[in-house]
Amino acid sequence: MADISLSDLKVFAHVAHHRGFQKAADALGVSRSSLSHAIKGLERRLGVRLLHRTTRSVAVTEAGEQLLLRLNPLLRELDDVLDAVSHGQDELVGTLRINASKGGARWLLKHVVPSFQQRYPRVALDLVAEGQLVDIVAEGFDAGVRLAESVPKDMIAVPFGGDVRFVAVAAPGYIQAFGLPVTPNDLMAHRCIRQRLPSGKRYRWEFEQGNRQLALDVPGTLCLDDNDLMVEAACAGLGIAFVPEPFARPALDEGALVLLLEDWTPASPGLCLYYADFRHVPAPLRAFIEVVREATQH
Repeated sequence: MADISLSDLKVFAHVAHHRGFQKAADALGVSRSSLSHAIKGLERRLGVRLLHRTTRSVAVTEAGEQLLLRLNPLLRELDDVLDAVSHGQDELVGTLRINASKGGARWLLKHVVPSFQQRYPRVALDLVAEGQLVDIVAEGFDAGVRLAESVPKDMIAVPFGGDVRFVAVAAPGYIQAFGLPVTPNDLMAHRCIRQRLPSGKRYRWEFEQGNRQLALDVPGTLCLDDNDLMVEAACAGLGIAFVPEPFARPALDEGALVLLLEDWTPASPGLCLYYADFRHVPAPLRAFIEVVREATQH
């Protein structure tokens, strides 16, 4: 197997991750035909088919999955060794691009970014906050930040910030005027501030108590797509909002809002920094992950 090149193995890892030659070619900055030629040569030398190809899609064969299982950790370890040799920790340079939810970006700005910039002043941090979940590899990001439940299954996830819960909140004046909901089903008779997801669908409010789980398409004439705006609307007495607790916490502490249905809103796994498991992990990202882990432990 001495004639199998490391370059061809990396090409296979890229094509397998993207499930297509064109996306892999775009990510690597090479032609589609060169990737196809490399894969055919690799399959010929190994004597097995690694990919099933059709005119519309690419799928990894069983032999290909077995190779990936062993190959990805080896590629990551090799990248770590090369980075350790070529860069001292105090000499990190480059740009780190991270796509995050608004809440995730807010947490990073408060707990991670100041320490990271002080420790690595030559690394430029490009932090993009947006509501819509994107393909971080296709869009050219080094990492993403989302709630654990939204992280793609083929990514490596680094939890941080602890668990989080969604809470139902309303202004005291609203409760005085319209009454206190005792169970989630009581919300069906209330004015709720509904949420529009980036996909265009309305978010169904999710509740849990023991083994009971509910997902309600609550009623309401006001629909928003931003957690901060929903909190402001609830403070103005426009209805009941359902948001991640950190967004509502300042208003709760000030008494501008009250918690509702607390025994129906348990905490769940919170934010994760995630990145592709097939690709070279650049030294700035590895350094950022270390600072994130430090901030989580404190």
